Amino acid sequence: MSEDHPGAGKYRDRHEKERWRFRRGGKTIALPGAPGDPEFEEAYRAAVEGRKPVKAEVRTHPNAALPRTFGAAWRLVKQSADWKRLEPATQHNNTRWTEAFLLTPVLEGHPDLWKDQRVEDFKRRHMKALLSDKADTPHAARNQMVAIRRMMTVALDEEWIDFDPTLAMKWRPEYKGRRAWTDEEMEKFEKRWPIGSNPRLVYAIALWLGNRRSDVTRLRWDQRKTLTFRDKGESVSIDAFVLEQKKTGKQLTIPIVPMLSEVLDGSTIRGETVIVTAHGNPYSDKSLTGRMRTWTRSAKLPEGCTLHGLRKTLGRILAESDASTRQIMDILGHDDIEHAELYSREAAQIRLAMEGMNKVVALRRRAG
Repeated sequence: MSEDHPGAGKYRDRHEKERWRFRRGGKTIALPGAPGDPEFEEAYRAAVEGRKPVKAEVRTHPNAALPRTFGAAWRLVKQSADWKRLEPATQHNNTRWTEAFLLTPVLEGHPDLWKDQRVEDFKRRHMKALLSDKADTPHAARNQMVAIRRMMTVALDEEWIDFDPTLAMKWRPEYKGRRAWTDEEMEKFEKRWPIGSNPRLVYAIALWLGNRRSDVTRLRWDQRKTLTFRDKGESVSIDAFVLEQKKTGKQLTIPIVPMLSEVLDGSTIRGETVIVTAHGNPYSDKSLTGRMRTWTRSAKLPEGCTLHGLRKTLGRILAESDASTRQIMDILGHDDIEHAELYSREAAQIRLAMEGMNKVVALRRRAG
């Protein structure tokens, strides 16, 4: 008998294996394991108290992941230095798309999820099928591919796979993004919101600086500078905003054009940031997007006239003004020349088409 467990004793079964049991009042109850084991202790207490033992509920930890699976790869992504260098907003968006993929069934109607699948079993046909399912939402397809490629990169580093099956895929969803405003839409907005109003100030900054939403909300009055430098041997002074892009960290100096200067000079300084709410506080990125939607509706503009679309509008105007691709890149802060060339190609296509059709008209007139 055990001193710490009265009524319990050990014995050897017919296979000479040591076991434990509890005896009382002519009843014998087998006890699992040995003293000290949680299962043994619960069974012993239940026997003493004359009840059935309560089995411990086994729960899977929500962050648990099988080795070499997408779930395990995602955990490594979040531990990486590259991930920690990303902006919180980028981390949030990538987390949303990654977790949506991880919780997607491998086959419709079956319980198996991608988070439990080994990365080495993921093939190009799987990526194509996932993208095909999002053919009508190219933004979602693009973000999902980015999320999966982060996990593939980790799998390569860990030597779980020898190559990334998503690399250089021939089919990718077309991503046009938000559109530029038309001249007519710009004219209607300016007519509805005159200089001195907050909507006009937001509009002018987003348009004539080509800023992203995060830079529009953070722009400060003290970033407006008068800069003097030498150009071709002559001293030149310019009025400009000197800022650092939040998304890229790129330092930009953007000259203030007369159209923007007029709006700035007609606005009241009510805080450190150029744009403030009615209470004098800076806008959050999300709230400014919502306000712009309200302002465009008030101006009776169609859907698609967004804050980011004004950045696209400056790119369009630059291209139509014959600005070079390099000039567009330096003003908008693009690192990717292909992105900047989209504006130049579109403007050139329109210009060349007009010139070509004018020649057709001239020829027909001469023939007539």
